[in-house]
Amino acid sequence: MTFKKIMLQLLSIALFSSSQLVVLAEEETADSVETEENAEVNDENKEVDPDDQIEINLDGPLRINQDKLLEMPSNFPTKLSLGPEAVVEYPEDGVKGIFSTGSTAGTKRFDELIDLVNSTELNSMVVDVKEDYGDIVLNLDSDNELINEATNAHTDAKEVIQKLNDNDIYPIARIVVFKDSVLAEKQPDLSFVKSDGSVWKNNRGEAFVNPYEKEVWEYNIEVAKAAAELGFRDIQFDYVRFPEGFEYRDEELDYGRGDYDESTTNVEQRVDSVNSFVEEARSQLLPYGVDVSVDIFGYAAMVGEAPGIGQSFLGISENVGVLSSMIYPSHWGPGNFGIEKPDLEPYNIINEYMKLENELLSELGNDAPRSRPWIQDFTASYLGSGNYLNYGAHEVTEQIRALHDNGVNEFLLWNSANQFSEDATFSFD
Repeated sequence: MTFKKIMLQLLSIALFSSSQLVVLAEEETADSVETEENAEVNDENKEVDPDDQIEINLDGPLRINQDKLLEMPSNFPTKLSLGPEAVVEYPEDGVKGIFSTGSTAGTKRFDELIDLVNSTELNSMVVDVKEDYGDIVLNLDSDNELINEATNAHTDAKEVIQKLNDNDIYPIARIVVFKDSVLAEKQPDLSFVKSDGSVWKNNRGEAFVNPYEKEVWEYNIEVAKAAAELGFRDIQFDYVRFPEGFEYRDEELDYGRGDYDESTTNVEQRVDSVNSFVEEARSQLLPYGVDVSVDIFGYAAMVGEAPGIGQSFLGISENVGVLSSMIYPSHWGPGNFGIEKPDLEPYNIINEYMKLENELLSELGNDAPRSRPWIQDFTASYLGSGNYLNYGAHEVTEQIRALHDNGVNEFLLWNSANQFSEDATFSFD
């Protein structure tokens, strides 16, 4: 086992044994390192600013770091991470990103998206690694059997990362977790099965895998680790939930419940399994030096817990470094937040939502994640005449302005066709 991996294992252990994490500084020499679990560094009567870093001199270069648990310390040396040493640093003014499919990443259009980022105040890009059907669309160069069987690569991940690194664009890997037709059809025992023995699918023909199954957890975490090793700096999990409307069929389908029994309700089990996956993923990814983010329905903030799909707003929030609420104006119903036609009022709907989110996240204090919402850069004509706007630069700008007015300077633009409003105002700083 390499010295680097030994040190990362020690780090993971330390995270759970002390709220004051001891991390190794710059030297990579085993003989120079000593650990002391409960170092007393402050006089009893001396006031200490909790934001200060307290450095001590033992016999080696040790530093007490006061960052919160389950988060890579801000002073952690890159060369001790299991990820690559040469990485794009986190944007100083916050992530301002766009989305690229895996198929786009292998075309000239990807270069055009890079040009867009370089010519504006955008600075980041979310790239599909494992997409909605379950295909892994970038070649991750993995020896994991499930990963290789699910790989339907459009381009080489190393080439994608190299292009983003060369242009100082912060790379975020999108990994769709529990919506996975590929794995469901290959291993129905990891999915939800109907009485006739077939895999259940929604009305769009999409299958989900079972969030209770630890094998499903480990598979997606392995995908995330492979992406982190290649240089993605943020692992963004999407579809971290049960299928929509699952509360109406949870007693009809055949599926495993893992360690759960009848002492808890179906809703409690769903919420706990989703929260537990997020917590486990973040724990295992910690040595890779990446942020872990989760996409969550905006309405989960309104209801606290979305019982059918198992998403708890605060439950997920306290287990991630970044929360990406999907708050597209078109996705709100008539009358939400007192707005009759939300898609017609992009500023107002985002403004009202952010007031609620900020209030909820304040309950977590210093443990609250960064907010990095998904906002809308597409036209929702499916809403019908009179209920939607043609979205362009003005509508995107209004959403970003609403975020800024509520103290949020990060966002991601969603357009499934990867066509974005170049003339929008992307920063109000």
